[in-house]
Amino acid sequence: MTEKKKRAPLLLRVLLKLILIVVVCFALLIGFLSVTEYKPADTEEIAVEGGVGRPLSAGESFTVMTWNIGYGALGDNADFFMDGGKSVQTADEQRVKLNMAEILSHVASVDPEILFLQEIDKNSSRSHHTNEYAMVQLGQPTDRTFSFANNFKVAFLPYPIPPIGKVDSGVATVSAYSVASARRVQLPIPFSWPIRMANLKRCVLESRVPIEGSDKELVLFNLHLEAYDSGEGKIAQTNMLAQLLQDEAAKGNYVIAGGDFNQIFSSADTDAYPAQEGKWAAGEIDVSQIEGDWQFLMDAGVPSCRSLDQPLLGADPETFQYYLIDGFIASSNLQVESLRTEDLGFINSDHNPVVLKVTLQ
Repeated sequence: MTEKKKRAPLLLRVLLKLILIVVVCFALLIGFLSVTEYKPADTEEIAVEGGVGRPLSAGESFTVMTWNIGYGALGDNADFFMDGGKSVQTADEQRVKLNMAEILSHVASVDPEILFLQEIDKNSSRSHHTNEYAMVQLGQPTDRTFSFANNFKVAFLPYPIPPIGKVDSGVATVSAYSVASARRVQLPIPFSWPIRMANLKRCVLESRVPIEGSDKELVLFNLHLEAYDSGEGKIAQTNMLAQLLQDEAAKGNYVIAGGDFNQIFSSADTDAYPAQEGKWAAGEIDVSQIEGDWQFLMDAGVPSCRSLDQPLLGADPETFQYYLIDGFIASSNLQVESLRTEDLGFINSDHNPVVLKVTLQ
């Protein structure tokens, strides 16, 4: 037998062993993700931490701010592979802490009575295990109440290369008013197994604030709706949100839903920031399909989000892709005093904060 013929079986055995190792490793990964998968209930009570807050009375005016803070790692230097960019790790630890310090400084300058935050990490590889929720708590007045609900919790996210790693993230609500209760409401999940195991489990964080001298409540819904599905997930989640809103309005409660809708309201200026070819495109919420008398609030004067297909730093801001996807839905018994998206230049997050002032009628 020639040397060449002797080598052939050896190479085949090596190849088969490599294939077996890959199959075993993949099976172990699937098993690990199955065992550690975050499986929240349809509804879960959420702890209200911090101070006791102050009473809220009818006729009172207050400010609500919503801000997707991009887990402190999506500043003007960042692009992201899921949005057409290249980066997975988008900021070093120093930049994460700088972004968070600037974000908290701006929140303090506005000093909203109600604060909705999205994409806030507690212990994630992508933000160098910085406990951003603890930073928010330390940066607020001592009388504030705090609640947090996970919408992304994966022990190890194996893709892409290098992998994202551990993610422990969610939405947080801060209130200057007494919060009687909070709960996490699971939204429909558009992804099936096995993708579901390592993906977001999006939710609504509901907080209930009693109205002094009344049997009514101010019901707050902090949300971050689907971004990367084919469209069916956005529709299902929006329909469920609409039902939550309608249920509370039927009780005569005051209702505010705010956050990152990843969609534009059809009643807003949908031509303000046209989608560019090849870029991520926002969905659209047809407000006529949501029953009841609601106020759909987005400020088209300033974009609320920018594309992550490339860093903003060094790019031409005039030709950049921007979006209008952050805002509020408010019940008709709330008088809107003002609405503004704050133009912060996307320096510390890929979203700008949106600030709403209302009065309880």
